[in-house]
Amino acid sequence: MSGTGRGRRHAGSRRRAGLGAVAGLLAAGTALGVGQLVAGLTGANGSPVVAVGELQIDFTPPWLKNFAINEFGSDDKLVLVSGILVVLAIFAAVIGALATRRLAYGMAGLAVFAAVGLIAATTRPTATAASVLPTLAATAAAVVVLRMLIRLATQPAEASQDKWQYDSWDAAWAVTEPSGPKGTDADTASLPDASATDPFMADPVRPDQPGPDQPGRNQPGPEQPVAPDLPADTGRPPASGTVIRPSGPREPGQPGRPTSPGQPVRPVRAGSHAAPPGPQRRSFLAASAATAGVAAVAGLAGRLLAERSSVASARNALRIPKPAQTVPGLPAGVNLDIPGLSSFITSNNNFYRVDTAIVLPQVDPSSWQLRIHGMVQREITLTFDELIRMPLIEDYVTLCCVSNPVGGPYIGNALWLGVKLASVLRQAGIKAGADQLMCTSVDGFTSGTPIQTVMDGRDALLAVAMNGQPLPVAHGFPVRMVVPGLYGYVSATKWVTDIDVTTFAGNYAYWAVRGWSQQAPVKTESRIDVPNGLGQLKAGQTAVAGVAWAQHKGIDAVHVRVDSGPWNLATLAAVPGLDTWRQWAWEWDATPGNHLIECRATDKTGYTQTGLDEPPEPNGATGYPMVQVSVA
Repeated sequence: MSGTGRGRRHAGSRRRAGLGAVAGLLAAGTALGVGQLVAGLTGANGSPVVAVGELQIDFTPPWLKNFAINEFGSDDKLVLVSGILVVLAIFAAVIGALATRRLAYGMAGLAVFAAVGLIAATTRPTATAASVLPTLAATAAAVVVLRMLIRLATQPAEASQDKWQYDSWDAAWAVTEPSGPKGTDADTASLPDASATDPFMADPVRPDQPGPDQPGRNQPGPEQPVAPDLPADTGRPPASGTVIRPSGPREPGQPGRPTSPGQPVRPVRAGSHAAPPGPQRRSFLAASAATAGVAAVAGLAGRLLAERSSVASARNALRIPKPAQTVPGLPAGVNLDIPGLSSFITSNNNFYRVDTAIVLPQVDPSSWQLRIHGMVQREITLTFDELIRMPLIEDYVTLCCVSNPVGGPYIGNALWLGVKLASVLRQAGIKAGADQLMCTSVDGFTSGTPIQTVMDGRDALLAVAMNGQPLPVAHGFPVRMVVPGLYGYVSATKWVTDIDVTTFAGNYAYWAVRGWSQQAPVKTESRIDVPNGLGQLKAGQTAVAGVAWAQHKGIDAVHVRVDSGPWNLATLAAVPGLDTWRQWAWEWDATPGNHLIECRATDKTGYTQTGLDEPPEPNGATGYPMVQVSVA
């Protein structure tokens, strides 16, 4: 094969692969749209992408979880889903390109896609028979789209009127034009490419030959070989050196045919094939556009169907009874008047969110139930109406995530309203030997809460309201747990629907299975809010301020030092109780230069925050928070 032929074949292969990649991407897009649509119709727990994302979260090691939370914050799930979509797009493009070589390769790739989706769907804690339907429908849609587009991408169009035959994509698009002097058979058989001037001119008639209405049209002349009429298709290529023409009458104005006698037409190299006007390319583009439209409509419809299950209207219509026990008004001085210092109460919109739910569970209060069972004297099941008819109490409680790095943002303080969990457990009657509450969320997440902590008198709540409003959906609507003094992963179960009274021995909750401690009391910690180290400070009196916390122990003192010098006692704000964080401030006479500011807290038990740097896993980070500042 000549170098030109090889180059043309390679170009054709690249063209096919490119179209195949587009076909693969469109097949994947259609699969996602159809999967979302079926999930919306069946009420299954999310699309295949959501199921795969939740499966990936389940197998995320602690260090990677901390990295994602530290780097992306509350956007960590968006980053996760985006990453899954990028990987899926690459995989789809590859299997589409491979399918142009052999369709079975593409089908094998889709089988892998289906297997991963089915495994993810069936291993969810809340999986039902309907959970597999989105993945099955998505796979079926992808198979149909891939087969259709690959056929259009790899089979060239048939010029049925002229009965031209093509044995490959490369040959279908190969067109030549003459070069050199006329009149020799050898020259006619080695003419160069004519596509640059007339890609659809395919008649092998010489310019000096008679036109279509002249006699001798198919007679041998002094400068051309005999060109027989095109025989019936035998599946074999023409003999070398033969110039092929179609048989049958010519129609005036027919593409690639002269419309008047003597019109110049370029010959075709012997053994190659002429190109049709490319209706398959137009068909591929049309089919691709239609497929993209179907995928978009299906995805949008699925999203709209999912929104039908939104509980926003139910939440807005909910009226929470007044508490039987209210908290006293906040004492004077609870908020120090320092710009940049965290407010004593964290607003609902600014309260941190860390959980494993990619799609927020939508639980209607009318259907919510809490089952308490296990090592109890009597199993009980509470409805939402029954719960809120019980005595409700208010309390300010600070919650902290175990993934919070030293001085990190994953902590907040709010006014919670709910039923004391201890009173509900007393109704069930806890049997001797039980020491753990295995609490399960509607999405299958579990946390293991020490019974002793819940029953020691602190305000451990089944909370229904936050800062005077029904719980936001992102924070556990309609009911969540709030237990002062414990990290959230062992106490703050959102969307709680089941409490199994059991033991720590042999019963491991979600994060305990993944290497975190089974019991995790909050450590005495502090944070510097101002200065934040982002801007240059002026020399002179400068406020250094922040918050400190030791839930259900209380903060007794905070000390600050600069450049590893002596510790200085900070001023503490007032607090309503032991279960909240506490603001602090210290006036620093700043001098020009670069400085390192550190702080540490001491709780009311006498314990002082350690300076030993430890990561969050397995039971909370330690170390002194510090800020580098520059003073002009």
